[in-house]
Amino acid sequence: MVLTMSMYPMLRALCVQLHSAFTGSYVPGHHSVLLINCPNEQAAKDIGRALMERRMAACINILPRTSTMYYWKGEVQEATEILMFVKTRTSKIQRVTDFVKSVHPYETPEVLSFPVEDGSLPYMKWMDEAVPDD
Repeated sequence: MVLTMSMYPMLRALCVQLHSAFTGSYVPGHHSVLLINCPNEQAAKDIGRALMERRMAACINILPRTSTMYYWKGEVQEATEILMFVKTRTSKIQRVTDFVKSVHPYETPEVLSFPVEDGSLPYMKWMDEAVPDD
């Protein structure tokens, strides 16, 4: 039982690859996009580069200057932030989240993930090559 549970991520990854190879289609939810807000461009670039160097993301888009309103400590706040789109394997979400929380300057950083339901199969295969499954 323990052996089976410990091998589950590897077996699931293999099944997804076999499914894609035989059917030529994508398994929904195998990849995800995460949204991460940062206080400035340098913080976003530092976090993005660290994620890329650790092979936890295939691609990161950094969008400049988003206007943000949020509720914090009993008051509505307004800020200018930098929004990151992080594309990765769904199996990496927890590692990405833990890493971002450990280096992010915010007390409670925003890390939201959305599963990819469909997309370009060649792009998804490239993502698999860029982000190895542990």
